Amino acid sequence: MTDLTVIKGIGEKNAKLYAKLGIKTAESALYYFPRDYISYEEISGPHELCADRIVAFEAEIVRRPTLKRVKRLSVVGADMNCGGIHITSTWFNMPYLPSSLKAGSTYVFRGTLTHEGDHYHIRQPQIFTKEQYEELLGRINPVYPLTKGLTNSSVSKTVKKCFEYLDGSYRQELYDMHFPKDEETLKAARNALVFDEFLIFILRLRLMRDKSEKAKDAFGMIETAEAERVIERLPYRLTGAQLRVWNEIKNDLCSPYSMRRLVQGDVGSGKTILAALAAIMTGMNGYQSAIMAPTEILAEQHYHFIRQLLFDNSIDLNPVLLTGSMSASAKRGVREMIEDGSADIIIGTHALFQEKVVYDRLALVVTDEQHRFGVNQRSSLSSKNTESPANVLVMSATPIPRTLAMIVYGDLDISIIDELPAHKKPIKNAVVNESYRNTAYKFFLKEIMAGHQVYVICPLIEESEGNDAKNVIDTAGELSSCFDNSVSVGILHGRMRPADKLKVMDSFARGDINILVSTTVVEVGVNVPNATVMMIENADRFGLAALHQLRGRIGRGEAQSYCIFMSSSTNPDTMKRLDILKNSNDGFKIAEEDLKTRGPGDMFGIRQSGDVSFRLADIYSDAAILKKASDEASAILSKDPDLSAPEHELLRAEVFESGILSELDSTL
Repeated sequence: MTDLTVIKGIGEKNAKLYAKLGIKTAESALYYFPRDYISYEEISGPHELCADRIVAFEAEIVRRPTLKRVKRLSVVGADMNCGGIHITSTWFNMPYLPSSLKAGSTYVFRGTLTHEGDHYHIRQPQIFTKEQYEELLGRINPVYPLTKGLTNSSVSKTVKKCFEYLDGSYRQELYDMHFPKDEETLKAARNALVFDEFLIFILRLRLMRDKSEKAKDAFGMIETAEAERVIERLPYRLTGAQLRVWNEIKNDLCSPYSMRRLVQGDVGSGKTILAALAAIMTGMNGYQSAIMAPTEILAEQHYHFIRQLLFDNSIDLNPVLLTGSMSASAKRGVREMIEDGSADIIIGTHALFQEKVVYDRLALVVTDEQHRFGVNQRSSLSSKNTESPANVLVMSATPIPRTLAMIVYGDLDISIIDELPAHKKPIKNAVVNESYRNTAYKFFLKEIMAGHQVYVICPLIEESEGNDAKNVIDTAGELSSCFDNSVSVGILHGRMRPADKLKVMDSFARGDINILVSTTVVEVGVNVPNATVMMIENADRFGLAALHQLRGRIGRGEAQSYCIFMSSSTNPDTMKRLDILKNSNDGFKIAEEDLKTRGPGDMFGIRQSGDVSFRLADIYSDAAILKKASDEASAILSKDPDLSAPEHELLRAEVFESGILSELDSTL
């Protein structure tokens, strides 16, 4: 590996910034793929301007821009003249602009125009000199995820220097992913890398499956009256789908072989009660269970739910909570209870599979929201029992079509909860454009006055070069300026420290925050029944299944809930896709439609959020490649079951060793 500091222009200070992105070596820079690509439009003339789509235009600043302060937000406004057409503009959190945008000077502005009365308005447009903009024309320009202190231009130049330094000792497809000469080159490069990513993943799963199928169950569990008593005493009836899946879980736990089962079900379909029942049955057989959640808030929620369930049914089992933010002494106390066997049901986050945690008699591992945990992590936890591998139950709220689930969960049996409780009110959905924004904000206020709360989801954390998608920072500022001090606006995104994220979600759950502006990190957040509205900005940039997952944060209480999909797109195919969400709340139907409407060439914009995290691959839009990789894996393993043949030496290393990709995976 080549340390990044050998690259010209990268000193210790810059190296630390790149390390935040996971780029520590020249080789890892090659795998730091763009998150988007932009082909800049030709500059539009005055009479070619139109609303609700991205345009670039040349305009003169009529007078010195104004700077106002609203709460802690700076708002810059300017008047422009584009060939006699009046355009106003607004920038948030850019207080330096009035001194850099000179009255009488001409610039190229790029963004989405909207109508405001008798003139156009543009929010947060990018600004270029004409020479700068013309340099960008005729190329496909990469757009990278950034951190404070690094620009898109600097990252792009560094990546190019790394390719030059490594002087051809890399696959051409890697170079083409960063600097494609045209869309066909980019598509071919991406497809080749996606195929390899799928192939390695599937081979790893198949080999793991072969190993686990031979594992005998050493626990000898039997059915217990306590679990059935809980079902009878619930204040609601389990659906037919829940009862069917519960019987499958029971049969697995009582079988002579270790359970490895995936339970798929929409948000609100009732997966948590099944995990609790499995833990109770395991505990009454004298064994421990570990329930692993993706966030501390969700872990605490599960802990309180299970503790109350045990109390209400007079079941003598001891549940404990173990999370990373607990004090050292509290963690030590819980670990002692786990090791001496006095803890029966252990609920927590990644802390559950740390080396310091020693289980006395672990027989069941439940992972909630599987895509937050790698295959190796769940394998690590299930193997913490010295007697026999623990039974594994994986819970997922992302409905993946069964044909794909059988491939991507090749090491698991699959159960599906395809029925929602009858008392659930369907979410009301609307697909709207920018002209609806003021109406949406008035609706927010109406719901807040009724005592409810609002989510606003943005694709980006902050303003990004080359991308006019809505971002959390500016959107939160805009909302703060639209409402008075009685409306509290909070922000949440992946770059925040875990403790800060926890604090924000706790505040939202308590009702102290009225509007939470967030990235998709909120997808597996806390259960907030009081949140009744979600608006998803730039909805056309997300896959349908990702949008459905986000929508699952609302509709959890008794009140009617509403989801607003905001899009500036005028593409008929895009609107047809969003109409699927408008007309259906059925996750499995949406997942099937996603397969039909997202072709393999649909590689631009925000990546699909799915149950398995890949660097490039997407199980929906790349479904055809996934199936080809699955067929190739079958062909390879039929001739060489353990990849021991000399011609598979490099492939075996990729399958069994982590390599460069894990270096990046730890941070992204």
